[in-house]
Amino acid sequence: MKNFVFISPNYPDNYWQFCRALKQRGLRVLGIGDVHRESLREELQQSLDDYIQVSSLHSYEELRKAVADLMLRYGPIDWLESNNEYWLEQDAKLRTEFHIESGFRSTDMPPIRNKSLMKAHYVRANVPIPRYYVADNLKGCTAFVRQVDYPVVVKPDNGHGITDAYKLKNDTELEAFLERRDPDTTWLIEEFVRGEVNSYDAIIDGNGNPVYETGIVTPMSIIDIVNNNDNGIYYVVDKPAEDICAAGRAVAKSFGVKSRFVHIEFFRLTQDHPGLGKKGDIAALEVSMCPCGGYALDMMNYAASVDVYAIWADMIAGNEPAVHPGESAYCAFVGRKAGRRFLIGHDRLCTKYGGMLKLAENSEGSRYIGLFKDREAMDAFYTDALWCE
Repeated sequence: MKNFVFISPNYPDNYWQFCRALKQRGLRVLGIGDVHRESLREELQQSLDDYIQVSSLHSYEELRKAVADLMLRYGPIDWLESNNEYWLEQDAKLRTEFHIESGFRSTDMPPIRNKSLMKAHYVRANVPIPRYYVADNLKGCTAFVRQVDYPVVVKPDNGHGITDAYKLKNDTELEAFLERRDPDTTWLIEEFVRGEVNSYDAIIDGNGNPVYETGIVTPMSIIDIVNNNDNGIYYVVDKPAEDICAAGRAVAKSFGVKSRFVHIEFFRLTQDHPGLGKKGDIAALEVSMCPCGGYALDMMNYAASVDVYAIWADMIAGNEPAVHPGESAYCAFVGRKAGRRFLIGHDRLCTKYGGMLKLAENSEGSRYIGLFKDREAMDAFYTDALWCE
């Protein structure tokens, strides 16, 4: 029986479905987390053959001891994953120390975690990259900005998605950023790209070939959504555009990806951009060598009537993945920010789209997931959901 160690199986909330799928395929599922087992949801408890609680998942020594204890109980570990971008480096370190051959090792991490290094893999895959500069001092940064013009984006070289990324619009904001930045962190300055984000999300088998492909489209600027605390929208398509598929496969091959769920991001240019391409072309953004977070996994299932948790577990177990897409649809997410005055309130929106909604939460801010047969119906939903006074 293969032993699979799942780090933090209770977070995000939907990750218990990975554990259930592994258990159903005959793997021994061993969890390590920072909460009491009794507090885990019942379905997750039933999916775990054993579980060790640590006081903090940030403590490598505690994780190391937990893995060692599980090895004493059950023998060698075949797989170790968190499927969480935040823990990728820690996962790799544990695999390296305990000679777990599946998955990335510590030596693989630099180009996966450092944005400056991952760009070379896009280039190798013939995907153009935005111009960038490693922030040093005001003189150097100003010279770079004079080449690309404002706005520019600043972000940590080793960071998680959009976390701590900012758009700077003028010299005053640049100077303020350079004064307040963490001097122990390497920062990148990149030219701002006007485009929607298209992702290639795929489950890659042990030979480096995709067994399932889907994609996410974010029509709005993600950095503007975050920096401006704006409403958020994105949608899942059952099949990405062919150029996204081709580029995603090439980037995955460049990284040597095997036996993983990946999320690879591109810009779809919304206007001509010198050095990157014409309107409609794609350019590089970033990679995440794990599933996309939030509601995206469940939305993938809704969009194509599949079970990505089961497809991933079949890949892990060495089974022929049961990929039998059903009727395809657009699966749309809307996140309304609290404090905005929307012309169509929560109750009215639910009444109008009730049969299409998979999620309708109205707490601090509102979140909706809807399933629509075509783009026109989805766009009408977005218009109603985001119509403000």
